[in-house]
Amino acid sequence: MPFPPAGTAHEHPNGLLCAGLELTPERVLEAYRCGIFPWFNEGQPVLWWSPDPRMVLFPDEFRLHRSLRKTLRRGGYVVTCDRAFDRVIEGCAEPRPDQDGTWITDEMRAVYGELYRRGIAHSVETWVEGELVGGLYGLALGRVFFGESMFARATDASKIAFAHLVLQLTRWGFGLIDCQQETAHLASFGARPIARAVFLAHLERLLHSTAEFTDVEAACSARQEWCFDPDLSVAWSNGAPGQRGEG
Repeated sequence: MPFPPAGTAHEHPNGLLCAGLELTPERVLEAYRCGIFPWFNEGQPVLWWSPDPRMVLFPDEFRLHRSLRKTLRRGGYVVTCDRAFDRVIEGCAEPRPDQDGTWITDEMRAVYGELYRRGIAHSVETWVEGELVGGLYGLALGRVFFGESMFARATDASKIAFAHLVLQLTRWGFGLIDCQQETAHLASFGARPIARAVFLAHLERLLHSTAEFTDVEAACSARQEWCFDPDLSVAWSNGAPGQRGEG
């Protein structure tokens, strides 16, 4: 069965579109291309969402805060891509202090793990002295990165991974990062809500874009360490995104 149109999603709760349908890699990809994503707890049917408004980050609106800039200048960390996807999603699934459980169920982990093996899902890892201290994961389709979750076991570890991700996506010509849910944390980086209809219009343009840019799937599927600037804060100050509204 095809998904109902995203515009038919409920207002309360915001964005709930439908329940059921088998959770498979193919179904997840179909959902993302339609502006829909799965989000449910253990014991619930698979719930599919398309909230209005939608939280997004345009890479050229990214804000690099002074405190994070100082952290980046201090160094002492290594950032990689696709080196530890299973460990990253495991870290993201760990219950938070204010949560009783996690929405990243074993079923979700299996599906996104398969998407990773297909070169579609990707992780960004932050390491300190060989230990994984933070990271994030999501899907890359066309010129859109669909962010799923992030975690940190050390101060700023997930923020370091996110800052490097935004810079790399900018180099590859990505036009949009889907943040799904509106949070103050994401807003502090420059993310903002846009109307669902506007979001869907961006998807239509960016998912099928023919503009030339570095092949993200080939680069990531090679499982090689990303070549980031040793001092990321210098890269931002030399004309990369983040000039507007620096914190």
